[in-house]
Amino acid sequence: MHEVYLSLGTNLGHREENLQEAIRRINGKVGAVVAQSAFMDTEPWGYQSSRHYLNACVRVATEMSPRAILRATQLIERQMGRRHKTQNGVYRDRIIDIDILLYDDVSIDEPDLKIPHPRMFERDFVMQPLREIMPDGQL
Repeated sequence: MHEVYLSLGTNLGHREENLQEAIRRINGKVGAVVAQSAFMDTEPWGYQSSRHYLNACVRVATEMSPRAILRATQLIERQMGRRHKTQNGVYRDRIIDIDILLYDDVSIDEPDLKIPHPRMFERDFVMQPLREIMPDGQL
């Protein structure tokens, strides 16, 4: 069994419902959600928008590989209505965003999959919920 940490964010539609639905789908398609942070209201990061985000992190026990998790989370995003991924550092409003932060103690550096997430330490909206669900001393 593997342990994966995911970051979730949404700033379109019913934000709380979007996060709850994404977590429900993660629980069904990726693995058992064993810890969930509180939801955190934040301003957009890396671009201007009048819409605030609601962010959270989850810890998931999974049998899936990192690549399979990436495919599953991207499918969840599409099923929930996300049509565009961030490209060339250009961010935009989104119904749901799911990022893989950590997977066991694995490091991956591929063009479309980087673990640990390369910008997680720059983002309070990731680190605060992540610290909330991580066992003491692991980060």
